[in-house]
Amino acid sequence: MSSGKSRVTELIAGLTLFEVGSTTLFQIGAKVKQDAWLAMLIGAGLGFLLLLIYLGIYRRDSERDLFGLCRHYLGRWIGTIFALVFALYFTYESSRNLRDLGELGAFALLNRTPLPIIMLITLLVLANSARYGIHMVFLVCVVLLPIVIVSYFLLVIMIAGEGMIKFEYMLPVLENGIKPVWDAAVPEIVSFPFAQTLLFLVFFPLVKKAKHLRASVLITYIVVAVALIIINQINLLVLGPTIVEMTVFPLLQVVQLIELAEVFERMDVLFVLVLFIGLGTKILLFYIGATIGFSQITATGYKKWVIPVGLMVYSASFISPNFSHHLWVGIDLVLNRYYPYIQMAMPALLLMVMMIRRNKRPQE
Repeated sequence: MSSGKSRVTELIAGLTLFEVGSTTLFQIGAKVKQDAWLAMLIGAGLGFLLLLIYLGIYRRDSERDLFGLCRHYLGRWIGTIFALVFALYFTYESSRNLRDLGELGAFALLNRTPLPIIMLITLLVLANSARYGIHMVFLVCVVLLPIVIVSYFLLVIMIAGEGMIKFEYMLPVLENGIKPVWDAAVPEIVSFPFAQTLLFLVFFPLVKKAKHLRASVLITYIVVAVALIIINQINLLVLGPTIVEMTVFPLLQVVQLIELAEVFERMDVLFVLVLFIGLGTKILLFYIGATIGFSQITATGYKKWVIPVGLMVYSASFISPNFSHHLWVGIDLVLNRYYPYIQMAMPALLLMVMMIRRNKRPQE
């Protein structure tokens, strides 16, 4: 892996694209209909608290990444188990996003191309990118980020210019009280997408020492979270709460409705490419995180794990026989039952151990 250190601005570009990732592909909080923005706001707030925990872990030991921290502070055996769980989590998340990208590509662009071929080509490109390490990936993110920002900004302008937004779809607020909104947010929306910033505990130590890292990460998180809430709510305000809940790719359907002066039509084809940038970045960052993890656990070279991790990612992407099952597993099983332990309980335990040992001399 590249030994170069990344700058804070490069990490921020990677964090932004990672957070956007696959989030705009789906309707978050669709079950609470017009109150989806409130559910996302609660999820983002709790995700912010989790990010403070992650940054607290980093601040107490900025030299070690997530895997090194586990083995150093939790002991050889328990630490290795924790590190392995995190590495497998990153692998599985990479595979889920790969499946999302493949399904989107087959649905919107390549409906005659077999899904395994789309995903294989994608993974080969990303695996080759992973060989160069996170430093080069963050540099590419700096180039791609302006494209994504401008694209989403123009999208919102075009939707507003077409008069497609109907604010009456936001009413009534809290029609069924706060409990359904809270239940929709916790733990589902917290786990996806906001708690996924856990991955960056692998990357923080790879950044050049900068006293503004913490503030930059927190500000970026807030700005991106607000943007995601706005885009998510625009889907509802255009399609309506009933249709948006039944639509697989709501933002794509919104884009398909745009027709400016009978010139700018089929915007969905171009916008799918923007979605690919976010999805591809998320797949790649999880991929690299998993590769670093297995490399450290086995004390072998980083590049030796690029192909094995790629094979695991590709294989795991076919766990579900169809996309409906894939979504069901992602929401009802992993987000609500398993991820809270990985994203919340395990980091909190790690931080507690680090705090207990802060006045003691750490033992290798």
